[in-house]
Amino acid sequence: MPDAGAVRAPRHARPDALLRFLRSPKGQLTLVLLVLLAAASIGTGLAPVVPGVLAACAAGVLLDLPILRVREKRWVFPSGALLTGMIVAMVLSPQEPWYVAAVTTALGVGSKYVLRSASANTFNPAALALVASFYLFDSGQSWWGALPELPPATIVLLVAAGLYIADRVSKTPAVLAFLGSYFLLFTLVAYVGDPARAAELFRAPDVHAALYFAFFMVSDPPTSPPRSREQVIFGVTTGVVSFLAFELIGAAWWLPGGLLVANAWEGWRRFRVRTRRAQQRAAQTVDQRAARAASREAARRTDAPA
Repeated sequence: MPDAGAVRAPRHARPDALLRFLRSPKGQLTLVLLVLLAAASIGTGLAPVVPGVLAACAAGVLLDLPILRVREKRWVFPSGALLTGMIVAMVLSPQEPWYVAAVTTALGVGSKYVLRSASANTFNPAALALVASFYLFDSGQSWWGALPELPPATIVLLVAAGLYIADRVSKTPAVLAFLGSYFLLFTLVAYVGDPARAAELFRAPDVHAALYFAFFMVSDPPTSPPRSREQVIFGVTTGVVSFLAFELIGAAWWLPGGLLVANAWEGWRRFRVRTRRAQQRAAQTVDQRAARAASREAARRTDAPA
């Protein structure tokens, strides 16, 4: 028999929570990635991609779930970890063993709690994990989730979904600044350097990778600036460093590596802002104390006998 004093949650509480999540930026990004996963699996095939996707998502959720329970004092669905797992799985080559996707995602989720400021994680979890995975497992990055295996016209789906998400999270300036600087630099290289090598970046899968990266990784709200001016600097920094990483190193992580450098700049900028505000508050406190002391001294002199 149930306790008469117990309070039951309304039956509609869970559906309402689900609807709120689906209407949120994270919920809508989840839906968009699911659509892209379904479309991409048509070109790549289900058999190669399912193990990696399931392993990545399960590893992220199972790691983040107890951490959030301790931090929030209640059960919270780890939607951020799920997104990290989906992005990691959609970037890594489907030929990688399932445990590579699982460990890579776990590294990304864990980094959120180790490399962070007082308010948010410093580095994009998926980008950091993908760079680490390259050195740990010599993993390949095919960016199959960006639809490179499908007919060229399907790039419209990627662009439309990406622009929607960028607008939804208010990161359009960062996305456009990255794409503009990145493709401009490679266009210039085509004129002054090796045009055949630069042309690779304008064909599948590299152009798909750049678009996916811009729309779903550069636009990550916790690790990118909120204001348009800083977003432009952030996007250009990512584009320039990614270009240099490709030209000078040629490593598979040239895109995530560029984002990590921009993340570091943003972390430094936030640190400077917090330090400046702390100094201003400290100066205001000193001024207020001095004013109160002067007021008390004036009152004492007024009350003193002539």
